[in-house]
Amino acid sequence: MLINLISDTVTKPTPGMLDAMMTAEVGDDVFKEDPTVNALEEKVAKLFGMESALFFPSGTMTNQTAIKLHT
Repeated sequence: MLINLISDTVTKPTPGMLDAMMTAEVGDDVFKEDPTVNALEEKVAKLFGMESALFFPSGTMTNQTAIKLHT
């Protein structure tokens, strides 16, 4: 088995990973319909003592939003 730590894009999913993907609860997070993202946002908001939290799928998106909000 070859282990490549350069990038996660070459990772082949194991049977357990495939099963998790096929049985995961999914929804559209843009419309607040993804139960996984909703649970993550609720947990992070509670962790930081905030009313709500917002999930960003990438650091680039987070940085762009922060710059937009502060300029």
